[in-house]
Amino acid sequence: MKPIVKVNFLGGAGTVTGSKFLIETSECNILVDCGMFQGLKELRTLNWVDLPVDVPSIDVVLLTHGHLDHVGYLPRLIKQGFKGKVYGTAPTLAIAQIILLDSAKIHEEEAKKANKEKYTKHNPALPFYTIEEAEKTITFFEVIQEDKWVLLSDNISTRFQYNGHIIGATFIEININGKRFVFSGDIGRTNDYLLDDPKKPEWADYLFVESTYGDKKHPEQDVEAILIDLITKTIYNKGNLIIPSFAVERLQTLMYILWKLYKAHKIPNIPIFIDSPMGNNVLDVFKRFPKWHRLSTSDYYAMCNHVNIISSYRETWKTIDDKRPKVVIAGSGMVTGGRVLTYLQQLIDEPTTTVLLVGYQAEGTRGRQLLDGVHELKFFGKYYPVNAEIHHIESLSAHADQEELLEWLSTIKNVPEKVYLIHGEASSLNAFRVKLETKYNWLVKVPKITDVEQLII
Repeated sequence: MKPIVKVNFLGGAGTVTGSKFLIETSECNILVDCGMFQGLKELRTLNWVDLPVDVPSIDVVLLTHGHLDHVGYLPRLIKQGFKGKVYGTAPTLAIAQIILLDSAKIHEEEAKKANKEKYTKHNPALPFYTIEEAEKTITFFEVIQEDKWVLLSDNISTRFQYNGHIIGATFIEININGKRFVFSGDIGRTNDYLLDDPKKPEWADYLFVESTYGDKKHPEQDVEAILIDLITKTIYNKGNLIIPSFAVERLQTLMYILWKLYKAHKIPNIPIFIDSPMGNNVLDVFKRFPKWHRLSTSDYYAMCNHVNIISSYRETWKTIDDKRPKVVIAGSGMVTGGRVLTYLQQLIDEPTTTVLLVGYQAEGTRGRQLLDGVHELKFFGKYYPVNAEIHHIESLSAHADQEELLEWLSTIKNVPEKVYLIHGEASSLNAFRVKLETKYNWLVKVPKITDVEQLII
């Protein structure tokens, strides 16, 4: 009798968040990624529900990269009885550690604030997980070498391959009884400012590929020209340019571009404030793992010295009170939490404020609301009028667009038995499905959350 492999789509299916894919075999149960849901309330509510599988039977978690929507559920997994190992590349585990500790701190602070100011329906409001639970999670981490096959059981092995996107990110290949399962993770861009081009898979019997931009080609935007223009206007208006930014990669890319523009005498020496404790810690990961990015040591230090790195909440308020025209880069990238909320709460009603969104804005986030032209925004239980100018740079996205996704798939030598499109909203998933069926005549499926596929291999 041929072995059966069950694939459970526990997240990242029909949506771009909460990536979790459980592979059950007779030898080993493998969870690929363990992310928390963000965005829409009905998705966020799922974070509080235990997984519909036998968590203690999961042997290992494989992490494609360290973003919250790929690692943020780990403390809850451990709370539900997971006792195995969590594998990732060294930079991925370093990023995951930073993100888990930072988000635990935010969870605790937001619960405390909600209880104190009574703007919660829950009595009491509880943190999704605590700092103590995040610290316990980190003890499960074990580094895996990139580009080396590792045996998980007698007939199952895995390999992590460089994938761009963020520092440490990989796609994951799993050989099960001679069949190759490929999980794309989040695929990076070609010609990135800081990262090398993604490697590409050469064989895939079962392929699980992200589709965040499966229906789009990133616009040909001149990022540097846009930044020069917005900074010039900010100085003229004596205003503030606020850039909500993802702490991993995007923040460092923006720092690099702004330093490069200043060095080339294309922008004046406008004060630039970096207000992201997590982003500061990620800068240290760049210093620790120079082989994982393209920045030289001298450029790294010059870039860091060019900006003002904020280290305390007191300095945040001092920066808000600073009347000089300035650039503020602060977390989080989708305006869901973090220090950027404090700046926007104080400054979003000012016509001299410009908000520059620099990446994907998921449904249900404040970033998406701003992008959609909302006239008021809710912070900490109150509404604030949006009088600021809103701009968007999409071409800085860390996700491959449709063209780059097709390029990533172009080196696969065989015809996959099945292709599963994951990590995308409905329009992207369906457009990319049609594209793959037309171009390659592959058998393509678009799973939903809680779907289970039984594969006879």
